[in-house]
Amino acid sequence: MTVERALRLMAGVVILISLALGHYVSIYWLWLTVFVGLNLLQSAFTNWCPAMSIFRAMGMKDAGCSGNK
Repeated sequence: MTVERALRLMAGVVILISLALGHYVSIYWLWLTVFVGLNLLQSAFTNWCPAMSIFRAMGMKDAGCSGNK
């Protein structure tokens, strides 16, 4: 799995968990969804977010143009 795919997977899971917690526990959990959305927005422009650094430290590789799928 590449860093980019892991980032999308993690963001999707956190958003779905946040929405469930916001519905069943407290509306304030939706702030987690806002945080994830803003972080994804800034990473689209900067190509960096904290999770990417963690995934790279775990040994995941960046997606390249090598054609690996």
